[in-house]
Amino acid sequence: MPRISPPAPEDMTPRQREVHDAIASGPRGRVEGPLAVWLRRPELAQKAQELGAYCRYGTSLPPRLSELAILTMARVWTAEFEWWAHKGPALDGGLAPEIIEALRIGETPTFAAEDEAAVHAFALEAQTARRVSDAVYARAVAALGEDGVVDLVGILGYYSLISLTLNIFEVMPPEGEALAFE
Repeated sequence: MPRISPPAPEDMTPRQREVHDAIASGPRGRVEGPLAVWLRRPELAQKAQELGAYCRYGTSLPPRLSELAILTMARVWTAEFEWWAHKGPALDGGLAPEIIEALRIGETPTFAAEDEAAVHAFALEAQTARRVSDAVYARAVAALGEDGVVDLVGILGYYSLISLTLNIFEVMPPEGEALAFE
């Protein structure tokens, strides 16, 4: 049970309704998870969803790599909702099922593609060391270019905020959905 509930539709302020409808009419199609929590503070929800739309749909990284970064964040943070929300898009984006499973069980995947290995190493080191070494940075720049690394850092930062929100407010996948990290 989440620690905080999003505002009920009938109790929303006009601003909450405006932000809710803007999010629901976008590519997400609905307001759930952290966005539903943030809706209690509509200005936060508005700004966060704008950043999130860029990080999820507008970066220079292909979905395979951005979803790899997102699932890595979900695993590092043990954010069940985030894993649930992004496992399907990761598969749809071309990330191999065996990579997803290795991440889920906390192992380092065997990567066939250097760009995937570079993204994973960068994301993991950024979260565990709170910075990246020169070698990991150079590897990421070689694989993604400087603009790609800037986008990757944005994704990692945004999904840290997402994961922190999910964990603090104990937001879980919908009732009946299996948990990934039990």
